[in-house]
Amino acid sequence: MRLMLHFACVYPKHTVTMLLALLLAGLVEGIGLTALLPMLNLAMNQGSGSAAESASGRFVASALQTIGVSPSIESLLLVLVLGVMLKSALVLIVDRKVGYTVAHVATDLRLALLRALLVSRWEFFLSQSVGSLANSAATEVMRASQAYLHGAMMATLFVQAIVYAGVALLVSWQATLVSCVAGFVLLVMLNGLVKKTKKAGRKQTVLLQSLLTRLTDSLQSVKPLKAMGREQLADSLLEADTVQLNRALRKQVYSKAMLKSLQEPILMLLIAAGLYVALGLWSLDLPVVMVLVFLLARLLNQLGKVQRKRQELAACESAYWSLQGKIDEARRQREPALGRKKPVLKKGIRFDDVSFGYGAIPILSNISLTIPAGAFTSVIGPSGAGKTTLVDLVTGLLRPQQGDVLIDEVPLAEIDIHAWRRRIGYVPQDTVLLHDTILANITLGDNSLAEDDAREALRAAGALDFVTALPEGLHTVVGERGSKLSGGQRQRIAIARALTHRPVLLILDEATSALDPESERAICRTLKSLSGRVTILAISHQPAMVEVADRIYRLHHGTVVSAQTKAPQAICRKEEA
Repeated sequence: MRLMLHFACVYPKHTVTMLLALLLAGLVEGIGLTALLPMLNLAMNQGSGSAAESASGRFVASALQTIGVSPSIESLLLVLVLGVMLKSALVLIVDRKVGYTVAHVATDLRLALLRALLVSRWEFFLSQSVGSLANSAATEVMRASQAYLHGAMMATLFVQAIVYAGVALLVSWQATLVSCVAGFVLLVMLNGLVKKTKKAGRKQTVLLQSLLTRLTDSLQSVKPLKAMGREQLADSLLEADTVQLNRALRKQVYSKAMLKSLQEPILMLLIAAGLYVALGLWSLDLPVVMVLVFLLARLLNQLGKVQRKRQELAACESAYWSLQGKIDEARRQREPALGRKKPVLKKGIRFDDVSFGYGAIPILSNISLTIPAGAFTSVIGPSGAGKTTLVDLVTGLLRPQQGDVLIDEVPLAEIDIHAWRRRIGYVPQDTVLLHDTILANITLGDNSLAEDDAREALRAAGALDFVTALPEGLHTVVGERGSKLSGGQRQRIAIARALTHRPVLLILDEATSALDPESERAICRTLKSLSGRVTILAISHQPAMVEVADRIYRLHHGTVVSAQTKAPQAICRKEEA
């Protein structure tokens, strides 16, 4: 019940509305059911003309006489039918409310996970598995919302059981008390199957995380695996998790089927025993026995359904707590806010004796360098020299452990980091385009950007001519990861995406490393034409990118080993040659 109490706290309005409607539906149904016994008595004793001398009979007769209606078969049938109709209408309201809330729960959980991850620290984000996050956003969210559904249905069935118990108490409190005790014993006897289902559900949650993590990693590396004829390695890893997951599912299915199959014969045994006691030992009137059998059979049946819904809730519960754990951890790892000063970048960016490392592993040591505003600065060096870490420090994704990064001589810690990042255009080494139109890939759905903004960005990136020549122009779909475009075209689209919001700083992280020399030289000319209008920081080990730079820093083992400043050049030296 901890999960249901948690849902009630998170969605108080929905929960109160549901419970009020359920209580009202139960009250209406109870009023209708109280007409059963007096109606049967009238049917079997036509000459008496009076309802049964019982609490329910007196209640119904008094209520009907109050409104000027005599207790008759017709009036009692009307009470019964109206009660069922009103109850059905109220239950419809409850079911609709529950359905809406289930969708709301799924949406809220997905958004909560996404938002928590997007504002978390970069180091924490890097530590998360893509497959595990995909599992959380899809499988765990759906199972968690289904947990709410099963819990709500359990509450509905429990309220209905209370209604049947209440009406049965008016007929015979002794028989009702015995039946309730028998129902409780039945639930306790079969509770072990619920525990087995809960254990199987926990196993599913763990295995689904592992399976989807391995699946994502395998699909990302499937090309080299197939090329080397070693795809069976991925198959064996996935098979192990899949087989274990299948076992957990089988245990859940078995426990569910066993619970239902055991409940039904035990229920019939209890009803038969109740009939024997009522007719043979207590010598109750037949109308009373008939009503009791109906009410108590419904009561025990509802209690059985409550337990089955609890079993289904137990199977899904672990998914919710696993998902909530990821959300809470991401929130705890929230990126702290820095300063409030607005960034300008009129002078430049300066590293003042900056050091950074991961644990005991140093990455940058006492770095001091300057990136002048409006200039083209290139940082070169071998892999592992700390070039990408330097970029992450400029963007504020990482914080210096020693020294300062200054923007126009203002420490980055005093600057509004989100405002600073909105003024940065970033082109990564792996250009990932959406399977969408060129326009969508440039604007990324930003409603503040129009087609004219996209065209201007394409013109600045030297891509407008080839885009215009396409049959559908800006509305051309680029294919999966941009597969319908060449490498150079994809790179220019990525540059246009980075330029479309008119940044003051353009960062290229090994942006030309995968291009052929001709495409690289063409990109060089484009980037050089932007120099002066935007500050460019290029991380590269490619000669062409170095030759067009105004300032060059060489990193080695996390330190600056050389710095060179040269006069601006219009085009790459190779192109001049």
